[in-house]
Amino acid sequence: MRIGVLGAGQLGRMLALAGYPLAKTFVFYDMSGSPSAGLGEVIIDREGEYLDDFLSRVDRVTYEFEHLPVSVAEAIARVKPVYPSPRSLQVCQNRESEKTLFGQLGIPTPEWRIADSAESLQQAARELGCPVVAKSNTEGYDGKGQAVLRAPEEATAAWESIGHQRLIVEKFVNFSREVSIIAVRSIDGDVAFYPITENTHHEGILRYSVAPAPKLSAATTADAERYIRALLNELDYVGVLTLELFETPDGLVANEMAPRVHNSGHWTIEGAGTSQFENHIRAVSGHALGNVSPRGVSCMINIIGEHGDIERILELPYAHVHLYNKGERPGRKLGHVTILADSYEELVWRVRNCASFLPGAPEFSCSLTRG
Repeated sequence: MRIGVLGAGQLGRMLALAGYPLAKTFVFYDMSGSPSAGLGEVIIDREGEYLDDFLSRVDRVTYEFEHLPVSVAEAIARVKPVYPSPRSLQVCQNRESEKTLFGQLGIPTPEWRIADSAESLQQAARELGCPVVAKSNTEGYDGKGQAVLRAPEEATAAWESIGHQRLIVEKFVNFSREVSIIAVRSIDGDVAFYPITENTHHEGILRYSVAPAPKLSAATTADAERYIRALLNELDYVGVLTLELFETPDGLVANEMAPRVHNSGHWTIEGAGTSQFENHIRAVSGHALGNVSPRGVSCMINIIGEHGDIERILELPYAHVHLYNKGERPGRKLGHVTILADSYEELVWRVRNCASFLPGAPEFSCSLTRG
């Protein structure tokens, strides 16, 4: 089976690496002009001139990046199967549509408003009560296109710094930690849930993911699974879906969803029976889903900006290094390391030891280290 991938970054690279043992071949369709997959066949098409050529080379299409024209996905869907559906892409690209759908499905969200000017942003901040988080309604990821307002008077500066014509404004959530749940749904409607992951961000970028998330109640897990199952069924979804959540004293609150394999699921390559990447390929190819049970406990560490002392990390028997073949640049995701352990106590020590070889890595802090 020939699988076409919209986008050609590290997520596409890892999809292909998972698909090759299943006798899949891959063609990447890159509209950015700067692909980094580094394998498979890549078609660079910034002007949309070679879409027919791409389609002639593939049997079905998926994507590794949701910020691409929905019109392209819709055009492809008229010719070849596209998984997940273009509707999934459309919802995820628009935070207003996303939050509206969450509300319709009974998934809790922060209280929110829409602002289309500095004045309406200020009014939203007054109505919701500061602090609030203002985000571009479309585009924006890894902390880009966002601003925190601690007083309504900061609206003009925030509006200008974000630079978008329509913002979603959310009341700040009093949360204890950020978690995510990753699920996969097959063409036949079978669903599997990976263990919930606890995530630590620094300057808007994910730095550490611990799985399974420690100290989770059965009720919290059941809520997360119920919420993401509702999304999977509503969207008639095929493939891997990620739902980012805040854990609060009153339960889980949804932040956003991602219609693709996700950074917080990279631990699954070594830490689960079947990785999120292989299960996505299985799902879109029409195969049975693989085992999602964890192998002990894991922590994924993102390598950001600088590679650090990779040789020292390679000497660690419990560390698994994945490099994306990218040049160093501040804030750029260059790779990740997955740490495996038999206990959380052992995991904390191993993560801190590994992080000491990564310049700029923030101190490892999560519910395990806060007592």
